[in-house]
Amino acid sequence: MQYSRILLKLSGESLAGSGNQGISDSVLEEYAKQVLEVVEKGCEVAIVIGGGNIFRGLSGTESGFDRLKGDQMGMLATVINSLALESAVVRQGGKAKVFTSIRMEPIGEFYNRDKVLEAMKNNAICILSGGTGNPFFTTDTAAALRAVEIGADVLLKGTRVDGVYTSDPEKDPKAEKYDTLSFEEALAKRLKIMDSTAFTMCRDNNLPVVVFDMNEPGNLCKIIDGETIGTLVSN
Repeated sequence: MQYSRILLKLSGESLAGSGNQGISDSVLEEYAKQVLEVVEKGCEVAIVIGGGNIFRGLSGTESGFDRLKGDQMGMLATVINSLALESAVVRQGGKAKVFTSIRMEPIGEFYNRDKVLEAMKNNAICILSGGTGNPFFTTDTAAALRAVEIGADVLLKGTRVDGVYTSDPEKDPKAEKYDTLSFEEALAKRLKIMDSTAFTMCRDNNLPVVVFDMNEPGNLCKIIDGETIGTLVSN
C-alpha cells in the first residue's frame, strides 16, 4: 500500500452525475463503495466535498448575492453533501463521521484535528465539511489545509477526467495528458488544477497531489496500491 492516510477531494458537481444539480444516488453509492474498499485495505481516509451541485458562492454573486452570504450558503451546501455521503457509507456497513468547520451540533461535530485522527484510527471515514469556515476560500483550499493538518500522505483530487491536460480535454480533442508535473511547471503553465491558494499550500508543505477520474470504478484502490493513475503533481 503506497498511501496509508489520504485526503480525498470531491467536487459537488460530480455528485450530480449526469444532471447539473442535486445528488445522484448511483454516484453517491459508487463513491461510498470505492472509499470503503480502501478503508478495508487499512488506509485512513478523510474527505472534503464541494457544494457546487447545490450552490456556488462565487457564481451567486453574479445573481446579486453578497459575496459573504453567498460563500456562507456554499459552506452549508457542502454540509448537505457530506451528510449524504455519510449516510451512503453507513448504508453499506461502514463507519463515517461528519465534522463541520462552523458549529452546528447535532448535525456534525465541530472540527478538531485530534478527534479526526482518533476517528480515522478507528476505521471511520471522516468527512470534513463547511470549507475552512471562512468566506473567500474555496473547498480546494479547505482540502489542502485539512490534508496538511492531518498529515495526509497525499491529496487525491477526484474529477470527471483522468488527469491534467494541456487544455480542457472535453473541449479540445488535441489536448495532451501529463503523467507527472512539478508544482512549478503547473503554476508556470497556469494549469487549472486547483486554485492558487490551495496549490501553493500543497507546494510549500511538500504535499503531493494526484488528479484522477473518480468515476472509473476501482481507480481509488489502484492509486492506494501504487498504480500510476491520473496525474501526479509534486515538488
